[in-house]
Amino acid sequence: MRKNSVSFRVWFYFRMGWSTYFAFILAAINTLTVTYFLAIDNYPSLKLIFPSFEVYVIVIVTIGIPLLVAIGYAHFKRTQAFKSEIDVQIESNPYQRRNTVNNEINLRVNLQLMKLITKLMNDEKLEVKEYENLKELISTYEQFTKNRTFVNDSDIDFIKKEIQEK
Repeated sequence: MRKNSVSFRVWFYFRMGWSTYFAFILAAINTLTVTYFLAIDNYPSLKLIFPSFEVYVIVIVTIGIPLLVAIGYAHFKRTQAFKSEIDVQIESNPYQRRNTVNNEINLRVNLQLMKLITKLMNDEKLEVKEYENLKELISTYEQFTKNRTFVNDSDIDFIKKEIQEK
C-alpha cells in the first residue's frame, strides 16, 4: 500500500458518504417534495387522495419501502444484473481477481491434501498415477504463481477458463 494514496482514500470515503447517504436522503426528500407540489397539489382529484404533504409522504413511504426492498432483492437474487456487476468488478479489479483465483487454487490444493492424508491414515500406498498428478499440480501452480502479476491477464484467463469448463 502506498503512502501517497491517502488523498485518494479520503476522496473515496467522501464519495461513498455523499452518494450512499447524503445524496440518497436529499434525492428522496427532493422527489417527494417535487412530485407533491408540482403534480398532486395542482390536480384536485389527486388532492382528494393526498390532502396534505404529510399524508402523501406516509403513503409513499408505506408503499415505496417494501416495493424498493423487493426490487433490491430481485436485483441481487433473481436477475442477471448483480452477477454482471460482479463480473465487471472481477475484470477491472486485480485484487478481486487475485482473491478469486487464490481461493479456487486453495480449494483444489486442500482437497488433494485431504485425499492424501486420508490415504496415509488408512495405511494405503500412493499410486504412481496419484503421485504424478500431485507433481503435475505442484508444477502447474508453481508456474502459474511465478508468472502472474497484478497487471498481466493470468488471473482473468484462469477465471475465464474455469467458467468455460463448467
